[in-house]
Amino acid sequence: MPRIRQSDVEEVKSRTNIADIVGERVALKSAGVGSMKGLCPFHDEKSPSFHVRQQVGFYHCFGCGASGDVYSFLREMDHVSFTEAVERLAGRIGYTLHYEDGGAAPETSGRSRLYAANTAAAEFFRSQLLTPDAEAARRFLGERGFDAGAAAHFGVGFAPKGWDGMLKALTAQGFTREELTNAGLVSAGQRGVYDRFRGRLVWPIRDVTGQTIGFGARRLFDDDKGPKYLNTPETPIYKKAQVLYGLDLAKRDIARGDPRRVVVVEGYTDVMACHLAGVTTAIATCGTAFGAEHIKTLRRVMGDDSAAGEVVFTFDGDEAGQKAALRAFSEDSRFTAQTFVAVAPDGLDPCDLRLQRGDAAVRGLLDAKVPMFEFAIDRKLSGYDLATVEGQVGALRAAAPIVAEIRDPLLRPGYERVLARRLGMDPTDVHRQVRAAASGAA
Repeated sequence: MPRIRQSDVEEVKSRTNIADIVGERVALKSAGVGSMKGLCPFHDEKSPSFHVRQQVGFYHCFGCGASGDVYSFLREMDHVSFTEAVERLAGRIGYTLHYEDGGAAPETSGRSRLYAANTAAAEFFRSQLLTPDAEAARRFLGERGFDAGAAAHFGVGFAPKGWDGMLKALTAQGFTREELTNAGLVSAGQRGVYDRFRGRLVWPIRDVTGQTIGFGARRLFDDDKGPKYLNTPETPIYKKAQVLYGLDLAKRDIARGDPRRVVVVEGYTDVMACHLAGVTTAIATCGTAFGAEHIKTLRRVMGDDSAAGEVVFTFDGDEAGQKAALRAFSEDSRFTAQTFVAVAPDGLDPCDLRLQRGDAAVRGLLDAKVPMFEFAIDRKLSGYDLATVEGQVGALRAAAPIVAEIRDPLLRPGYERVLARRLGMDPTDVHRQVRAAASGAA
């Protein structure tokens, strides 16, 4: 994409009050003429050392040294690119941007309408959760340990059973059927245009900046013949391979952690349970397997210097959960952070674990984490009788490709020894098989 004209970049910044932008995220108080201060959003502190100077458009923290202008603040806080930061501020003040080649900035009004439609839909669903028709939705939440405060914190709502309740509400607000279709909120069929989500508990799915871009909806009624979970389809602003539910809530604690830790769970209620239990860096994918695009998103949030960070996958202990963990393992080498797997006792997911054993058990789940490679090796070995020579050989052939995937020259020999101990075999034989697997000759 061509670069935005530098004159436009400067003009947008000059028209933007940095205190307004920072103030949306940090409580600021006057610190003298032309200066305001608050608690730094980039590190933990008890007394404010984060200063914002409105007249020069600059911020500086005397505690951690963070400093910059309004663009750098947005980039650090919301993990967006420089271009996205400029475009966002330009949109706030209604300024038309131009690129270096002389052309006008790309048409963004269509995308803006999609964001607005999703925001309006989220508010509609939230209001419906309070109606008598939503009793089944409130009961579902209550049975899983979530009260009204938890529902409000995560923006949970209810889609009424009728065919066009949301459609009528949003068209009354000025949204066209085409806009609602493009946003994935309505579908078209023999009945005409109708609500995509009907008779379901609904979670708003937000991007890393907190803007609602789609929804996940769970079936509540027996006469609903649709899938158990239904998500927004692919739209210009909703790309399921990139979306991580809860990341907007988790990103600050991820960035401030020492070490920086991300906890990957399987579903919306698991994210809720983790956050309410104090594991506030939990996130989940939305209707798709954890993949390369999700890793890129997390790395931007964790930072490129996250080699000491941790990514912990807390999948269900059942076969499907184990397969999900192994799929994630196939992308492991793309992380700079260390990767682990934590499976709860009795195979409980975090939501059920919280219900049955309390918040402390959810927090304690992370204490039982094991390295991802170790988990993957053990899953492979579990299918073989290691008491027999044939079983040992078969297990070695199955597990050697996993160790061969380890590119770190210091890690691979260590896991060769781990595999040799698990099998009770000579490390030299294991090394030979791993080397053969690495060369494709296994």
